[in-house]
Amino acid sequence: MQIILLDKVANVGNLGDVVKVKDGFARNFLIPKGMAKRATPENLKLLESRRAELEKAAADKLAAAQAIAAKLDGQSLRIAQKAGVDGRLFGSVGTADVAEALGRQGVAVEKSQVRLPAGPLKTVGEHPVTIVLHTDVSVSVTVAVVAETSQA
Repeated sequence: MQIILLDKVANVGNLGDVVKVKDGFARNFLIPKGMAKRATPENLKLLESRRAELEKAAADKLAAAQAIAAKLDGQSLRIAQKAGVDGRLFGSVGTADVAEALGRQGVAVEKSQVRLPAGPLKTVGEHPVTIVLHTDVSVSVTVAVVAETSQA
């Protein structure tokens, strides 16, 4: 299916590009999320008339993502979980846990923006985690998973 991209999409194209993608990807993901429209003559004319405001909105999103990345760069998070004596967690620390910990520090991120390179964290220690704020902006933070102390 031929579509017009209304936003930059990783591994697909930039704003305003007319690209051919699989029908399901366009119908189920790109079009419902407002990232693309079908490539019709009417939509091409509409894009040309709105290109300046779309580019400004994209630049604003990028600037906001860069500001958050500057705040997050080099930070470390501390997450307490129940763990056994050997340092293995009873459960794991996932993307939702990392997003929630960042939220408590005053930085709102979606759990879909958190990338755990080796899957959920299952051991006590420091782990590198990547936060993808924009297709062009990603920042690395350190997550320190510590054993939860029980208050008896």
